[in-house]
Amino acid sequence: MHLSSRSWYSSCRRHTTVSAVNSWLRGLATEVAAATGETTTVPPPSLTPRLKKPPPPILHTSVILNRSPIITRVPSLFERAYYAYQARIQRALHNPFPYEFYFKQGSLLESKFNLEERRRERKMFGKGFGADSPDAPGAGVTAEDLKKFGQSEDESTASRVHPSDLNGDVKSLDRKGQRNLYLLLQKKEDGKDVWRFPQGEIEQGELLHEAAGRDLRRQCGEGMDTWIVSRNPIGLHEIYPPTSPTDPTSPPKTCVFFYKAHIMAGQVQLDGKDISDFAWLAKEEISKRLEPEYWNAVKDMLSDF
Repeated sequence: MHLSSRSWYSSCRRHTTVSAVNSWLRGLATEVAAATGETTTVPPPSLTPRLKKPPPPILHTSVILNRSPIITRVPSLFERAYYAYQARIQRALHNPFPYEFYFKQGSLLESKFNLEERRRERKMFGKGFGADSPDAPGAGVTAEDLKKFGQSEDESTASRVHPSDLNGDVKSLDRKGQRNLYLLLQKKEDGKDVWRFPQGEIEQGELLHEAAGRDLRRQCGEGMDTWIVSRNPIGLHEIYPPTSPTDPTSPPKTCVFFYKAHIMAGQVQLDGKDISDFAWLAKEEISKRLEPEYWNAVKDMLSDF
């Protein structure tokens, strides 16, 4: 009986405290309304309108397929001067090559080595220094003497400009060997031709990186050996419908997740249905073919070189 009385007393005290707080809040609201001269009516919670949730977005994946540079870029003027300076220092401090041990005295190989050594000395320090001096061994041997023995060699270097650069063949993977090239596909959208990276929709229960690889093979064929760098996307582009994005009755937006990939071998083989054309382009060439909104979404994912 003692415990029941205590419980009843505590319950009454809590009820009195809550009632007092509610009365104080109602009085405060009345005073504020009276001071401002306005009448506020709070509708019951059951009559408050609820906003409809927008429809879920449509998920797409896109692949930025990259062909890495296949030749080194041309060094700048400062880089060439630095490399030449380092080569002269190394040439001046290196130990002399013991050609007497490797070549028979008076042989054709010895004459050829002396001729090449004079060329290297002339390139590093100028004419008449070191092995290029008149007193150096084998100084009387000339290139004409070597030609008499049938030992002349073609030392001309291959051109850094590929024929595809001269005739404007944008489908060749050998063009612009010093630059990064990216694959663009041409397709029909709303009755007009647009350029896009390989892109497709995700199927039910499919992972993002798996959908990216599947769409790339579907649009470009099985004739390429490619490698998707990571399972994580490198960028996102959101495409909103023409209506307001906050309108619940508007179509859903499209989220395009971009993946980075490299091509090791092969070439694009179009099926001729969805894709009408393709091109391997550098970054500044891509900017001329894409729409401004799409270009602003992808330009930071591309290399400048």
